[in-house]
Amino acid sequence: MATITYRQALRDTLRAEMLRDDDVLLMGEEIGVFEGSYKITEGLLKEFGERRVRDTPIAEEGFVGAAIGAAMLGLRPVVEIMTINFSLLALDQIVNHAAKIYGMFGGQKPVPMVIRTPGGGGQQLGATHSQNVELYYSFVPGLKVVAPSTPLDAAALLKAAIRDDDPVLFLENLALYNTKGEVPDDIADVAPAEIGRAAVTREGTDITIIGYSRMAHVAAEVAEKLAAEGVSAEVVDLRSLRPLDRETIVASVRKTGSAVVAEDDWLTYGIGAEIAATIQEGAFDWLDAPVRRVAMAEVPLPYSKPLELAALPSADSLLTAVRETLRATGRPTLETVR
Repeated sequence: MATITYRQALRDTLRAEMLRDDDVLLMGEEIGVFEGSYKITEGLLKEFGERRVRDTPIAEEGFVGAAIGAAMLGLRPVVEIMTINFSLLALDQIVNHAAKIYGMFGGQKPVPMVIRTPGGGGQQLGATHSQNVELYYSFVPGLKVVAPSTPLDAAALLKAAIRDDDPVLFLENLALYNTKGEVPDDIADVAPAEIGRAAVTREGTDITIIGYSRMAHVAAEVAEKLAAEGVSAEVVDLRSLRPLDRETIVASVRKTGSAVVAEDDWLTYGIGAEIAATIQEGAFDWLDAPVRRVAMAEVPLPYSKPLELAALPSADSLLTAVRETLRATGRPTLETVR
């Protein structure tokens, strides 16, 4: 096994898939000569040439539309949108075309394309460059939406997304690019993941903590702190937002009897609300306390670093919510929780 960054896992997987399938091509702003704003496509233009690594104009609606057409004609484009904020400029193409074509035309034309795009705050980029608007896309039938949190999952889910015949929105988080994890020495040996399958990354019995992307890391950090206090927390990494693995969520909460959901987007109408509803429908009789949610403050994210950090969900805010939930269960075995 090799220890590499999340960024390297993405780059190596793109290269492996381009070597495996000549129909895979890359499109996006500055991904060729400049090698990408986040260097995910480093060296790929030199290796594969302009035919398969296409620098595009600053026109998201235009190049996403071009990718949809290419996918309908049998290619497998992987589009990089510089941040998820800019995907809003292509909302019509993504929601009204990529997601609808297969169903509207009786399955005659699949749209096998991937849209890779990072989001997230904490980088002091201001309100319009720091959003997590994955809910917009997770809401739409016809799209698949994945959000890997580790280098291995990034490789496995990117392979699955590229090989899938449906359009897939592949969510990255700016805070994850330099995080490290183990992957096989040859990235080609990574098996494609099953889209729509969550992972229980830590087994536990006292409470379930559910997160995805950056918040899956925060959930793991909190679970480690709780373990030192004698609390056994189970961590569920969603990995996929559409389809959502409701079965794994419900099974975990039925085992532990309580849950806290952590997300990087806003609380109101968020992914956490859908998960809370899923738990209420599937595990209500097993709950010992209400489901709590931890999310970003309901504000446009400030540019000021102290204000930005105060607005974002953190390990401390998640730990507080978990402790409050555990106290609400009234279990005498959890008296060690402060």
